[in-house]
Amino acid sequence: MAAPMEVAVCTDSAGQLWSCVVWELHSGANLLTYRGGQAGPHGLALLNGGYLLAAQLGKNYISAWELQRKDQLQHKIMCPGPVTCLTTSPDGLYVLVGIEESIHLWEVCTGNLLCLLSRHYQDVVCLRFTDDGSHFISGGKDCLALAWSLCSVLQADPSRIPAPRHVWSQHTLPITDLHCGLGGAQARVATASLDQTVKLWALSSGELLLSVLFDVAVAAVTLDLAEHHMFCGGSDGSIFQVDLCAWPGQQEKNFQPEQEPGKVFRGHRNQVTCLSVSTDGSLLLSGSHDETVRLWDVQSKQCVRTVTLKGPVTNAFIVLAPVAMLSSDFRPSLPLPHFNKHLLGAEHGDEPHRGALTLRLGVHRQGSEPSYLERAEQLQAIMRNAMEKNDLGGQDQLRIRVTELEGEVCNLRKINRDLFNFSTRIITRPPK
Repeated sequence: MAAPMEVAVCTDSAGQLWSCVVWELHSGANLLTYRGGQAGPHGLALLNGGYLLAAQLGKNYISAWELQRKDQLQHKIMCPGPVTCLTTSPDGLYVLVGIEESIHLWEVCTGNLLCLLSRHYQDVVCLRFTDDGSHFISGGKDCLALAWSLCSVLQADPSRIPAPRHVWSQHTLPITDLHCGLGGAQARVATASLDQTVKLWALSSGELLLSVLFDVAVAAVTLDLAEHHMFCGGSDGSIFQVDLCAWPGQQEKNFQPEQEPGKVFRGHRNQVTCLSVSTDGSLLLSGSHDETVRLWDVQSKQCVRTVTLKGPVTNAFIVLAPVAMLSSDFRPSLPLPHFNKHLLGAEHGDEPHRGALTLRLGVHRQGSEPSYLERAEQLQAIMRNAMEKNDLGGQDQLRIRVTELEGEVCNLRKINRDLFNFSTRIITRPPK
C-alpha cells in the first residue's frame, strides 16, 4: 500500500496566473491550480475533503472550488462584510469566519449562521480549530487570543454574547499568527505577535507555559507533530527553531541568534508570513513577502526547493492530499448551500437556496424548547403590555435616546480603531 501523498497548497496576493496552486511536496510537480480572485492571509482552508475555500483579500465573499474541477468558475459565498480570515472544523461540519472584529460560525449542511461572537475589539486576523473540533482559538489586532469551547458557543443563550473559555492578554502588540497542536482539549497553543514574542499556552488550564523573546517581530509560528520543535518566522526573513525540550522548567527565554547558530534558517529576503511542517517533521515549508515559497530540510537547515510566485505569499501549508485531488471523477457528495447572512437564516429575511440539498440534523430534538419565532412573539407581547401601561410620549423619547446612544457607540468604536492603528504604526515603525 502506497504512503499518503503530501502536497503544498499556496496562494499569493497578486493572483495573476491563478488564485491557488497545489504541488507535490517531494517532487515539486504541479498538480492543480485554481483561478479567480486573490486569497488573503490566513484565508485558505479545505472543507470536507471536497472543496477549497479562499477568503478574498479585502472582499466580502469567500471563493469555493470543487477540488477536481480546477477549470470551473468559483462559487461565491457572500458574507456580511470584508473577510479577514477563515478556517473549517476537522469534521467538515462548520465554517468559522472572521469579519472585521466579529467571528461568524456557519453550519455547512444547512448554511445557517449559528452564532455571532463579538469579543474582539479590533479585526480578527487568525482562527484555528483543535484537532478534535471541540475548541477553536481566535487572535486579533487587539493583542488578544481567545480560546472558545464549541459546545458552549452552540448552547449559549441567543440573547447573550458567549464568553470565551480563556482570555490570553499578555501580548502587547497585535497577534500575527497562532498554531494549535494535537490533543484536543489538552492541546498546546502557540501565539505569535508583533511584540517580538511567541507564547505557548495550555488549552486545558489556560496557563502560560513558555514565552520566547526574539530580536525581531514574529509573523508566523508552527510546531511539528511531535511538538519537539517550534518554528517562528521573523519580519527580517529569518526562521528560528526553538527546541521545546531544551528548557525544562523555564517560563521565559530570550532567543539569541548568535548563540544559536544551528537553529536559524536563512534565505528569505523579507518577512516570513506562513510556516508548515511535514508529517514526519523532516521538511519545513515557508512563505514570504519576497514572493517565494521555500522548502527546507529541518536537520541541515538547507533550502531544498524554491518556488517563485507573482506576489507576496499569503498562505502556504502542507496537507495529506484528499482523495478528491487524486481522483479525476470525484465529486462532492453534497453541494454547498447558500450561507445565510443573519442568525437563523430565513427567519431574519434570507431566502433559502433553491436547487440545493439541505440536510437538517437533530430533527427529533426539535420542539423541546420554544422556537425563535415563539420567543420573539413572547418578547413582543411583553413590550406591547409595557407600552400600554406607559405613555406613548415617554416611549418616543426612549427610542430617540437609544438611537443617539447607538450613534455614540459607533463613533467611539471608530475613534478607538483609528487610535489603535495609529499607535501600532508608531510603535512598529523601524528606527531610522
